[in-house]
Amino acid sequence: MAIHLGSVETPIGALTLAALEGRICLLHFDASERSARGALAKWYPEERVEKVRDPGGAAGVVRRYFDGDLDALEALEVEMNGTNFQKRVWDALRTVKAGRTSSYAALAKRIGSPAAVRAVGAANGANPVAIIVPCHRVIGANGSLTGYGGGLRRKEWLLRHEKARLF
Repeated sequence: MAIHLGSVETPIGALTLAALEGRICLLHFDASERSARGALAKWYPEERVEKVRDPGGAAGVVRRYFDGDLDALEALEVEMNGTNFQKRVWDALRTVKAGRTSSYAALAKRIGSPAAVRAVGAANGANPVAIIVPCHRVIGANGSLTGYGGGLRRKEWLLRHEKARLF
């Protein structure tokens, strides 16, 4: 078994993708193979990494998303590496559909932990497969854009691409 690693060019820059047995386990906001390999070694220290053109079929699906098929990413299977709490947050994120947004407080309520707003924010920031697990769709309760691992310009671009109501 090997992890498949590749990259795809998008309107928001190069994205590095990794897949294990067809499930996407990493999406990085650059084409830095070294950075991606570091994250993968932490999660999968015994797995070898092979460069491929389209890891897990994700590069083609990501291209379809950027070409306007906003629901394309929903078909991708993911393998999430995190705590049980983080996985609950990430599962809830996948229910926030394109064109919609949520707040940290709303996500905390959705997972049954209404007081865990900051923990939800931290889990959101630790998402290893951004865009596919749409952490960019989380905005402040007042409608403002909040921090994003890929940078606020990318977050705003993604939300506009999805025609989400920003404010």
